[in-house]
Amino acid sequence: MRTLITGGAGFIGSHLCEQLIGLGEEVLVLDDLSTGRYENIAHLEKEKLQFILGSVNNTDLVAECIRQCDQVMHLASAVGVRLIIDQPVKTIETIVGGTDVILRACARYRRPILLTSTSEVYGKSEKVPFREEDDRVMGSTTQRRWSYACAKALDEFLALAHHYEYRLPVVIVRLFNTVGPRQTGQYGMVVPRFVRQGLRGEPITVYSDGKQTRCFVHVRDVVEALPKLLAMPEARGQIYNVGSTEEVTIGELAQRVQKATGGRSKIVNIPYEEAYLEGFDDMRRRLPDLTKVHKAIGYAPKRNLDDILRDVIAEFGRSEKRNG
Repeated sequence: MRTLITGGAGFIGSHLCEQLIGLGEEVLVLDDLSTGRYENIAHLEKEKLQFILGSVNNTDLVAECIRQCDQVMHLASAVGVRLIIDQPVKTIETIVGGTDVILRACARYRRPILLTSTSEVYGKSEKVPFREEDDRVMGSTTQRRWSYACAKALDEFLALAHHYEYRLPVVIVRLFNTVGPRQTGQYGMVVPRFVRQGLRGEPITVYSDGKQTRCFVHVRDVVEALPKLLAMPEARGQIYNVGSTEEVTIGELAQRVQKATGGRSKIVNIPYEEAYLEGFDDMRRRLPDLTKVHKAIGYAPKRNLDDILRDVIAEFGRSEKRNG
């Protein structure tokens, strides 16, 4: 089995490469390295991995990559709230345009595809836990922050349309706050940002009142689930939440990181307007219902938030020593 992973040099993509190679499969990675890093997969290239530098918007290149593979896992996307706010055109073009190119080529060569979506598509809905069939509540189009959620939702509509019209084997996975080694805080990801601040003794900056809650899932739990879903014929044409139900407020998360990194940092609350832009909108709770994915593949996270923080702190600690 040979799998094309778009965005395979990124945080989740590189762990997925390791997972598939560990299962004895071959991997072709297509990544433009705009947010991914070759260093994430360099140790795999001598094994069963081939890397191609390129964009998912390159129609001819994508078609050739898909022709050479048995299945596709489409992870290439804009990532992080900061990037979405600063580069909204790139966000929309990369997500919607790239997915359109991928789906058309998969339809042409009849390749099964797993599309990674996001918990962001639930928007500001207050009906928790979020179920895959629930209604969505989106913010105003005047707020760039919601362009990512809407673009990913359009990806889902497009993928399901291909399944309906052309019977394309499509599986959609909505990921919830995936965290672990290799994730950077460059684009606003909260756990690596807190950890870096804590290790450096800098103020740990909590946006807003810190009472908003999130559920963090270890990247290893995620990449163990994805191949199982793509391999299951009954999953085609379906959407699955993949995440954790261990809910924590961002204020509590800051306290746990503060303690785990030595306690030198102060915790400081700053308004969203200062962190991002005036009128910034966000979810108060983001809690997945995992009933459907558990019934499908027996999914349940094996690692908790303590495991996540331990692994992220250890990696950042090594990095700080190398760079210090």
